Amino acid sequence: MNKPRHTIKIDLGTRSYPIHIGAGLLAQRAIVEAALPAGPLLVVTNQTIAPLYLALVQTALGGRSCAVCVLPDGESYKTQATLGLVYDALAAAKVSRDGAVIALGGGVIGDIAGFAAATWARGIDVLQLPTTLLAQVDSSVGGKTAVNHPAGKNLIGAFHQPVGVIADLSTLSTLPERELRAGLAEVIKYGLIHDATFLDWIDASLSALLTRNEDALAHAIQRSCQIKAEIVSLDERETGPRALLNFGHTFAHAIEAAAGYGEWLHGEAVATGMLLAAQMSERLGFLSTPEVTRLRELLIRAGLPTEAPRMGVARALELMALDKKVLAGRVRLVLLKEVGAAVVTADYDPAVLQSVLQQAVA
Repeated sequence: MNKPRHTIKIDLGTRSYPIHIGAGLLAQRAIVEAALPAGPLLVVTNQTIAPLYLALVQTALGGRSCAVCVLPDGESYKTQATLGLVYDALAAAKVSRDGAVIALGGGVIGDIAGFAAATWARGIDVLQLPTTLLAQVDSSVGGKTAVNHPAGKNLIGAFHQPVGVIADLSTLSTLPERELRAGLAEVIKYGLIHDATFLDWIDASLSALLTRNEDALAHAIQRSCQIKAEIVSLDERETGPRALLNFGHTFAHAIEAAAGYGEWLHGEAVATGMLLAAQMSERLGFLSTPEVTRLRELLIRAGLPTEAPRMGVARALELMALDKKVLAGRVRLVLLKEVGAAVVTADYDPAVLQSVLQQAVA
């Protein structure tokens, strides 16, 4: 039996749960079934992932009755209409409060399935089985669930913690190159906001990560999840330090909305958003020019974009104003006080933000 390389606990009292990281875990009945209730199950997956891993999960469930909902693949389908398909499947499968949803896929599937679980019968269990690097290091962990609205990303959602997360390294072998690189953006984020030594390791290990070295990927996922677990355990509902995890995301969500959902992968938008946030930090006197240059070069080496679409300053500000960190009409930004230490603040000269946007998106 394959055992997890790492198990990390999200410490939230009665809502605590494990994150298991290792190769071949989706085939392990003891691990997959451990957190699931006895009632009816619904696996939510997509057309890309179902042929690859659905049978493996069904086998791991040991013949338990398990309905399946296969959704179209892509960010453009992260909508209320797609959410309705999951509700229809839950109804058809007669999933009640003693049942659960199993989210098998990347961040889009995890978010949709998680939100369906949060709202079906006023809340049922969800087990996250993330199959992309981005989902394994970020979106499957921490209980944020949502669908998009034309006005902005993830505007319709809920906090709903999973009963467990199983990050099977083996699923990364089928991950398209572009998706792997997008996931690395979130890994880089953790170093920037919380651990400069980890960022140094990412810089030195980038070739190993890009060639899917299992040891390198396991460490990247483990350290990323450790950092997120620590922050989420302190601030489950993002009233304080959890907002630091959104470094670059205020810019990124504007990029995704302006370009049209699905044109940019989330991690690609985060990469460019982090560079814009770093440039803002530089102009406010927090970061040095060489530090910003280092970030740009790291992103380029990772094959990630560093140029935002030319949406115009007014449109960028309009979209940023819908960010969930906005308070009293002020756009709060996550900025770097230094590499490895971030801060959430609205205490900046709006002219500096205008200047950054003028250069990037005008």
